[in-house]
Amino acid sequence: MQLTPAQTLDQVAELIEAEYHGDPNFQITGLNEIHMVQAGDLTFVDHPKYYSKALHSNATTIIINKKVECPEGKALIFHDDPFAAYVSLVKKFRPFVPATAMVSDSAEIGEGTIIQPGAFIGNHVKIGTNCLIHPNVTIYDHMVIGNNVIIQSGTVIGADAYYFQRKPAGYRKFESCGRVILEDNVEIGANCCIDKGVSGDTIIGFGTKTDNHIQVGHDTYIGKHCLIGAHAAIAGVTRIEDDVILWGRVAINKDIVIGKGAVVLATSAVDKSLEGGKAYFGVPAIEARRAWKELACIRQLPEIIEKLR
Repeated sequence: MQLTPAQTLDQVAELIEAEYHGDPNFQITGLNEIHMVQAGDLTFVDHPKYYSKALHSNATTIIINKKVECPEGKALIFHDDPFAAYVSLVKKFRPFVPATAMVSDSAEIGEGTIIQPGAFIGNHVKIGTNCLIHPNVTIYDHMVIGNNVIIQSGTVIGADAYYFQRKPAGYRKFESCGRVILEDNVEIGANCCIDKGVSGDTIIGFGTKTDNHIQVGHDTYIGKHCLIGAHAAIAGVTRIEDDVILWGRVAINKDIVIGKGAVVLATSAVDKSLEGGKAYFGVPAIEARRAWKELACIRQLPEIIEKLR
């Protein structure tokens, strides 16, 4: 999430009542969790296992629970509970604002766009021209919809990321401040859920079409001209490149890449990155020709066993 206006190190440290190391006027231009950080961002780390990753990431300000040497060009904020401190900043700069109408007065809706009765359009939503938003669609605050987009009934755009930190007392919610961006000519089927980014953007690329009942997790990128079949489940921080086809009930694990032009056949489950330009099938998914050969061999096992008796 970008901060407008940018904040200084001194201002942020004061908000969370913490000590810091660095120039008081050091600029903080965004808040981001570790998977999405870029120069100017503030992130946090609260476990020694991840200290090095955070300190040497693209983030230039790090909230940390131990006094360590500050890398050159960065700033540190010291806090006993970096997670809680970070979440408090998210709530400060992207607070929840209750709706007062089915279509917010702050929403920007382009010429020729039709909002059917019963659709909810949240605060600061941007919708382009010639879109069709069907009844009972919900578009959360700050989401961005391009031109010529169709969203079928019952779909939710921008629900919170499914992202929690486990502690002995239970789970702590990682508050979401990211967005969903649907590019031009996208069509989303009925009863789908596209989760917003935790701090960045979940993006559905130009011309991509989804069937009904699909789930897209936080911070996932889906490229141009993809087809996503019914009941597909795509975990967070996944990258699906252009021209990919996922047929019905495909499940995809988090943090992986599906290469350009790949086809994943129905009911497959993907647990690792796949090269583009190939067809895949199975649980876990492997190249389809190999999977079919293995299935053919398995079918022959009863006959082979019977002959060996």
